[in-house]
Amino acid sequence: MQMTHTSDLALEIRQMARDFARKNIQPHVMEWDEAQKFPIDLFHQLGELGMMGVLVPEKYGGAGLGYHEYKIIIEEIAKVCGSIGLSVAAHNSLCTNHILTFGSEDQKQQYLPDLASGQHIGAWALTEPNTGSDAGNMKCVASKEGDNWVINGTKCWITHGISAGTVVLLARTGPAHTKDNCTAFIIERDTPGFKAGKKENKLGMRASETAEIIFDNCIVSDRQRMGEVGEGFRQAMTILDGGRISIAALSLGIAKGAFEAALSYSQERRQFDKPISSFQGISFKLADMATEIDAADLLIQRACQMKEDHSHLTKESAMAKYYASEVAVRTATEAVQIFGGYGYTKDFPVEKYYRDAKLCTIGEGTSEIQKIVIAREILKA
Repeated sequence: MQMTHTSDLALEIRQMARDFARKNIQPHVMEWDEAQKFPIDLFHQLGELGMMGVLVPEKYGGAGLGYHEYKIIIEEIAKVCGSIGLSVAAHNSLCTNHILTFGSEDQKQQYLPDLASGQHIGAWALTEPNTGSDAGNMKCVASKEGDNWVINGTKCWITHGISAGTVVLLARTGPAHTKDNCTAFIIERDTPGFKAGKKENKLGMRASETAEIIFDNCIVSDRQRMGEVGEGFRQAMTILDGGRISIAALSLGIAKGAFEAALSYSQERRQFDKPISSFQGISFKLADMATEIDAADLLIQRACQMKEDHSHLTKESAMAKYYASEVAVRTATEAVQIFGGYGYTKDFPVEKYYRDAKLCTIGEGTSEIQKIVIAREILKA
């Protein structure tokens, strides 16, 4: 029977993730943020605890858990550091889950154990400099030559673009602007013609590595292809349905972290001989924050349950991602406001939540794209 989010297992996993984040992440949060350091050794530790292969079955070296437990892990890590939460999410739900969902048995046996253990960091490469949401017009092209494919082009905004040992690449294999013109490949880091490019200098999520990757006559065997030629875009849409749950959980963790910091501060900070939480201007902010966080949590739980039930969840995952990410931004903004001038300094945690939250409304489909997806789904009915 599938464990639900209220199970003893889920409670144990929440405590494990919380303890790990407080012990191994919290002391270094600002150091890593300021230095833009991607702490790769930390991900090996996360792998030892099963948090780099959360959804991967035990036979491939994973934890064999479900989406409720996965959501909890992302949320608890993001409460402490959005950057680390983002990297865990991208590794699990994009690269690793793509191979788990669409890879052949040989590909799963070859790649999943190293990914699930955290020995290899995973990356997923869809976005290009001129094609964000317009993925049908990709310039990164894979051309068939005998039993090999020759890949040329650039991908950008790739989480772990420099450090990843395994990359799932979506490349165009047909004419631009045609249907079924994209195919998925698994690329290993040391493949000739494959290299990392510029690392991005970001507003937030600064300890999560983001870089461009470049393919210059990169030759891979047809054995590296995942699924049929031309079905890459359909695969990507399936992966993004699950990925939106990840970003929603990431958003929820950031929102909860910002809220808890603001709540605590408002009860300690005194003005006019009483805590500022006793003033309606502050208490109403806290009430709105708490209500929106609970609503986001319920939307995510519904999407997790539908994912585990193998239901069609495009609308529900988009709703969860859209709402939770906007809640994260609103909550972090209000948290800074409650802290006042102190909230604008790096001596207190809310300015980082404020910077980190914004990415959640952009990555894996902007809020505007989510609204397009939601509208398309409800207009089908």
